[in-house]
Amino acid sequence: EMMDSAMMKWIKDIWRRIPKGAVIIILLLIFTAVFADFLALHDPEIGDPRLRLLPPAWSAGGQWTYLLGTDTMGRDVLSRLIYGSRISLVVAFAAVIIAGCIGTFLGVIAGFFGGWVDQVIMRFTDAWLSIPTVMFGVLMAVILGPGVWNIVIILGGTFWSRYARVVRGQTLSMKNRDFVQLARIAGCGKFWIIRKHILPNVFDSVITLSSLQIGIVIVLEASLTFLGVGIAPPTPAWGLMLSEGRGGLLAGYWWLVIFPGVAIALLVTSFNVIGDWLRRYLDPFYRNIE
Repeated sequence: EMMDSAMMKWIKDIWRRIPKGAVIIILLLIFTAVFADFLALHDPEIGDPRLRLLPPAWSAGGQWTYLLGTDTMGRDVLSRLIYGSRISLVVAFAAVIIAGCIGTFLGVIAGFFGGWVDQVIMRFTDAWLSIPTVMFGVLMAVILGPGVWNIVIILGGTFWSRYARVVRGQTLSMKNRDFVQLARIAGCGKFWIIRKHILPNVFDSVITLSSLQIGIVIVLEASLTFLGVGIAPPTPAWGLMLSEGRGGLLAGYWWLVIFPGVAIALLVTSFNVIGDWLRRYLDPFYRNIE
């Protein structure tokens, strides 16, 4: 009963502090991505050429069965946005998980063992950080080819170095703490100490960095797709919708670009807001003064 009371108090504390607008937007987009098959009224990949470039339903010539209009191939813009949320979230979460696992592993090993292990890993990390992200992404996308999981691999392999740098610093701080030294005196093995003491204490930093990296990953995925080396058509992806619709913007077909652009901006901003909140909430100094 006391545990239930403490849990309820913790949940209420988080709900009081958390930016509710950003949470609602993220949950709504996750719901949309999960239930896209039921929410979309039309096939996102196949359109009707007779219904090309219909404006949104509230504009002259629009139809309410195509609420946000149609694109140059007669495909429903709303249905493509709905399925595009699934693509963006799958790519973002999968790439961040891959990058986080690689970077956390290397960062912990470098920080805990030190010496030549630290030097080798960190020099490689520094070299990786110096590579321009977009150029590397374009190069790898050209080599691997377009596709959802190829983009996941590329983005996961691009952002691991950020985690390695942050986690190494946290590990260097943790390994000299009293509880780690006592574990060594007690005869605990190095990997037992890493699993029981180091990883749980760097997890907060990894979660905070991940929430901030998701927004960057979404933008980079959209950028690569916009450049034609990301998600291959006719897969509904927000970056691809921007790429396909940019030619019609000057011709007055604004809905082809505005709606996917707004979707990307909302999702990225929401994750950045959540990431900034997590950084402050998990920091005891900020948490105590709020």
